[in-house]
Amino acid sequence: MRKIISLIISLFALGAPRTNAQDIPKSIYDFKVEGLDGGTIDFSAFKGKKILIVNTASKCGYTPQYADLQKLYETYKDKLVIVGFPANNFMFQEPGDNKKISEFCKQNYGVTFPMAAKISVKGKDMAAIYQWLTNKDYNNFDNTSVGWNFQKYLIDEKGNLVAMFPSKVKPMSDEIVNAITK
Repeated sequence: MRKIISLIISLFALGAPRTNAQDIPKSIYDFKVEGLDGGTIDFSAFKGKKILIVNTASKCGYTPQYADLQKLYETYKDKLVIVGFPANNFMFQEPGDNKKISEFCKQNYGVTFPMAAKISVKGKDMAAIYQWLTNKDYNNFDNTSVGWNFQKYLIDEKGNLVAMFPSKVKPMSDEIVNAITK
């Protein structure tokens, strides 16, 4: 009986298939995602710029990174766009709806960079863009997993994923600034 229960638990742990491989865009520029305040964020509009994609949360120890993300965006907006993706995957640290998240970001950190509607960045309901970011078969860079809020993915000017920075790496760190300015 224990073996059967263990097998059933193992099967559920694998989760349901996310999105069919043919449904995952081949290029970052093929993604269009819902914006936090409505509308659509069309990644094809970012061709020729670097893109820093960050999963965010309002009630996390890393939440103050919003201030540095905004500073980074303002400093390098001629060559960089930042896209925030609010997610509630870690310890329920993003419990708000899109309206509350938007108000929080603007009132507390003056966020002006594009913010997407709340998504999931891991698990069986992982958003397609995060499937692309974390799977080498799609991104041609590396297999990764999102470890916590404020993990950062850098896309170069040609649409190639070129770096992943863990949450503890601050947006204005030499590591990120050098990757943007090189």
